[in-house]
Amino acid sequence: MPEAALKKLKEAFIEAGAPSAVERRQHLDQLKRQLSRYQDVFADAASIDFGGRPAFESRLIEVIGTTWIVDHARRNVKKWMKPEFRWPQMLFGGPNKLHVTYQPKGVVGIIAPWNMSLYLSLGPLAAALAAGNRAMIKLPEDTPRSNEVIRTMIREVFDDSTVAIFGEELIDPAEFSNLPYDHLIFTGSERVAKTIMAAAAKNLTPLTLELGGKSPAIVAKDYPIQDAALRIAHGKAAMSGQICVSPDYALVPRDSVEAFGDAVVSAFNQFYPHGVVGREEVCAVINDKQLDRVKSLLADAESKGGQVRSATTWDGGRKVPLQVVTNVSDDMRVLQEEVFGPILPVVGYDNLDACIRDIQHRPKPLALYAFTKKPAIANEILARTQSGGATVNDWGWHVVNAAVPFGGTGASGFGSYHGVEGFRELSNVRPVFRRHPAFPTEFFHPPVNQGPRGLFQNFWMNLYAGKGDPNLGGTPYGKE
Repeated sequence: MPEAALKKLKEAFIEAGAPSAVERRQHLDQLKRQLSRYQDVFADAASIDFGGRPAFESRLIEVIGTTWIVDHARRNVKKWMKPEFRWPQMLFGGPNKLHVTYQPKGVVGIIAPWNMSLYLSLGPLAAALAAGNRAMIKLPEDTPRSNEVIRTMIREVFDDSTVAIFGEELIDPAEFSNLPYDHLIFTGSERVAKTIMAAAAKNLTPLTLELGGKSPAIVAKDYPIQDAALRIAHGKAAMSGQICVSPDYALVPRDSVEAFGDAVVSAFNQFYPHGVVGREEVCAVINDKQLDRVKSLLADAESKGGQVRSATTWDGGRKVPLQVVTNVSDDMRVLQEEVFGPILPVVGYDNLDACIRDIQHRPKPLALYAFTKKPAIANEILARTQSGGATVNDWGWHVVNAAVPFGGTGASGFGSYHGVEGFRELSNVRPVFRRHPAFPTEFFHPPVNQGPRGLFQNFWMNLYAGKGDPNLGGTPYGKE
């Protein structure tokens, strides 16, 4: 099935060629209209898949977040498509022209994860369509109700020669990932990404990987503990921490660890004054497998001396209150693995330099959060660390701004698919040099160092390369 679908998409792309700006805008308009029409249906479906997920979160994070991506692309796609003038090297200047052009790559494969099946499938789709590509989407196995809605949304407005879509019906996901796309976007875990990369290598398929990781939240000594706790707690409470850019752990001054933990618990109860059990406003951990993983992380921390504090009463079910873990050590899994759930390890530090060095020696995260009122401290943290993106004095808001790229670095992935960077990521960036018929490039032809041509060749060779160091030996140019 996927192999035949890809063949159809590739043939359609070859037959039709690159779409115009008008056609691309029409595709983006259709996508935006479907997002608006299906927002309620999708929110209901996502809640069923999760066993409870607030409609507000589904609309804000997935529907509106994707709509912003679509809107930004639609407003700018005509400008992005225009060839860019570049100055030729002086030697090739004069009447010649040099431009950079942006061609569609062809067919883009998109593999979306279960936590944000709409945002992380249709967001990349918007970038693919803006760049003039066709697309094939693989939706996750764990969200069948959401998949059904997304399939309906897409198939109502795009035929399968423009966008093909698959989901949980694929028994073996390798049927999808092993195909020779012109570009493949994968969002998910580092473990699966290595399999994806191995498959892509066989086809020399270019990749964009968004992989998450352990995104730190650094609270500087000058920043109010209560406010930092409020914002970091929100980052862990949103979708119960099942967001790739959720703050994974907090780094706070050692003498403020207990006060920070208390403030996080207080903030969580401010968000959910009626607790979590049976509450519609609380997002559940998606399934029992993920719940078992969360419990296993907590058990491991406790067995190694960690102190676990539940923000409120927990009945052991999938609606989990935020679990604050203090007295942590590096041998605990909560500091080794991406948490991706409602657990907040709190790490004490003695000075900012030690805090930064700790981050430097860990795999590069998808996001980094710095809480400080002093620009010099924020700049030091940003200059000495690397991450896919960063927000100062809050969490995650750099991602929702559609004008900037979203992606990772190192262990958290590579490439991006928002803004103009996403357009370029999914385009073949092709330089085009146009020689004016009167421009004498024959001056660069052999034979060399003979007659007027040789004088010219010797002049520009010396102009650009200078003279070789005679002390190093070698035959000087022109005396071969």
